[in-house]
Amino acid sequence: MNNNYITSDIAIASYLMMKGMTLLDARRERGGRFRFEFADPQNLAQKYAVEYVNSESAKFDAHMKNLKNIIFKN
Repeated sequence: MNNNYITSDIAIASYLMMKGMTLLDARRERGGRFRFEFADPQNLAQKYAVEYVNSESAKFDAHMKNLKNIIFKN
């Protein structure tokens, strides 16, 4: 059975890579949406995605986005 995890969220994809998951494919699809596919033989990706949302990394990412919004709106 092919256990892969797919996300369009670049921050979650980055976190999965930090956790040692193997990236199988990365592309930009029609309409501009990203698609990242990871090998997930132990079914850990969803757990890691939730872990990311509750992490300091997610807080950092949110602050970066807010700062970019401030700069680009002025």
